[in-house]
Amino acid sequence: MSRRRKFVAGGVVIVAALAYLIWSGVSQSVVYFVTPSELLAAPVPSKTYRLGGLVEKGSLKWEPKSLDLSFTLSDGKASVPVRHKGPAPDLFAEGRGAVVEGSWTKDGYFKASLILAKHSEEYKAPREGAQPGYKELIKSLRGDDGK
Repeated sequence: MSRRRKFVAGGVVIVAALAYLIWSGVSQSVVYFVTPSELLAAPVPSKTYRLGGLVEKGSLKWEPKSLDLSFTLSDGKASVPVRHKGPAPDLFAEGRGAVVEGSWTKDGYFKASLILAKHSEEYKAPREGAQPGYKELIKSLRGDDGK
């Protein structure tokens, strides 16, 4: 085999290996966003999903000793029970939107590894006198002692 053919064959092997590594990395990191209706239509156990919906009122249960959090996400058509080990985000509450990342289990619930609480996209600056103690808070942050 000539030197040129060896060089081309080596290049093809290197390019093929890089292409495989890129393909496998991208395919493993893809996480699909689904609604509860879409998930229940064709659940695949152990596949990673991002599930979005509203936390149903009366479904939130928190066990502080074991850090077990359970609730139900709904899109208005279907509801999915969700379990999470760990604390919930500050903005997480019943009747509010949430996105959870995790997988469907064979036991019929969604096991969340991450909870993202949805919040308003509008920022409203506090107005003068709108919040009691606003001026005192600003003074304490600046280090002013009222002097």
